[in-house]
Amino acid sequence: MTQHQKPGAEPNRKRGRFVILIVLAIALVVAAWGIIERRLHYSSLEKEADDNARARVSLIHPQPGPAERHLDLPANLAAWYQAPIYAQVSGYVKMWYKDYGAHVKSGDLLAEISTPSLDAQYEAAKANYNVVLARYRLAVITAKRWADLRDTQAVSRQEVDVQAANAAAQKAQVDQAQHEVERFEALENFKRIVAPFDGIVTSRLVNVGDYVNAGGGDLNSRGSASELFTVADTHRMRVFVSVPQDYAAVISDKLAATLTLPQFPGRVYKASFLATAQAFSPATRTVTTELELGNEDGSLWPDSYATAHFTAPGEPGVLIVPVNALLFRAQGTQLATVIDNRVHLIDVKTGINYGMTIQILGGISEKDEIVANPTADMLEGDEVKVVSPTRGYNDVTAAPRKNVAPVPRPSQLEEGESSSESGARR
Repeated sequence: MTQHQKPGAEPNRKRGRFVILIVLAIALVVAAWGIIERRLHYSSLEKEADDNARARVSLIHPQPGPAERHLDLPANLAAWYQAPIYAQVSGYVKMWYKDYGAHVKSGDLLAEISTPSLDAQYEAAKANYNVVLARYRLAVITAKRWADLRDTQAVSRQEVDVQAANAAAQKAQVDQAQHEVERFEALENFKRIVAPFDGIVTSRLVNVGDYVNAGGGDLNSRGSASELFTVADTHRMRVFVSVPQDYAAVISDKLAATLTLPQFPGRVYKASFLATAQAFSPATRTVTTELELGNEDGSLWPDSYATAHFTAPGEPGVLIVPVNALLFRAQGTQLATVIDNRVHLIDVKTGINYGMTIQILGGISEKDEIVANPTADMLEGDEVKVVSPTRGYNDVTAAPRKNVAPVPRPSQLEEGESSSESGARR
């Protein structure tokens, strides 16, 4: 220790150098840790970017087709018979006797028409008939007298033949006059508007004093013609349904359907096959199919809207997939399968479309794993990441959609069956 060195200075310098070394060491450790952490973050981000670049897909397996097909179609109800009634003579309505909803029998009087002009023509026709008949009788007497003088020299054979021909001509005029009288008699009968069959008056478009035109019905204020009455026989009803072409193969005399109407919720009617058009409409590709059912209680009205619920045999041997699993490309219809996390596209041919699912006629098996939600830009060989399906969406474990047709209560079903049977017996 020198004379000028203070006691304790050396230990302080050593302590300071030690502190500096510690600070430098900490700085080096922090810097190294930052570099390592950035490298770790970079690697993590790289992995995350690679992971995000892979499309997320959920996989499903093709399923067997349904054992039964349920089809709900709109239906229109029509009366068993329905007839618009027009006037056959011109005149003014004298009186109407049946209003809306009236139950009528065949021949019941619905209205009367006043026809003064027709009455006058009828009387003139009868008078003309009497005149022609009198002439004919005189011609017959004259011809007989001339025929009696044939063997004498008083008359010539030519005159006898002329009188006979005149009698024949008068007979023809009598026949003509008689037919004219009968024609007017028929027109006179049309003054009475009667019901053509048992039924219900569903419309009355005429009032007292209205002018009606022969063969054209009631002339309204705009000059167009309409029927006077409409009568419908509703003891049985016809049901018209437009069946799509895909289901036309199941149409036969064994086809049956249940009907539901919005005004009778929960009530079910059973309808049986009656006829089919056996031709498709070029506009809708449907075939008009006619069903029938009894209506003894009168609850069904003509021109009502109904929903027809059909049950047809399915094809469980043909596989089905969700419709949104299909890819529509220039190459055709395709399905995207996944093998070792890589996309493999398969060309397929589709069959019947069930709405939510569709038939695949070939190219896949039940073991294939199909992408349930393929994107439009998905290509052959793309790497994907398989994720669990969203609950209720493309989830094959979810419960299948049931038929929306209500289940008939035993009492209602028996009622429908008895109505159909009694109607058939009728």
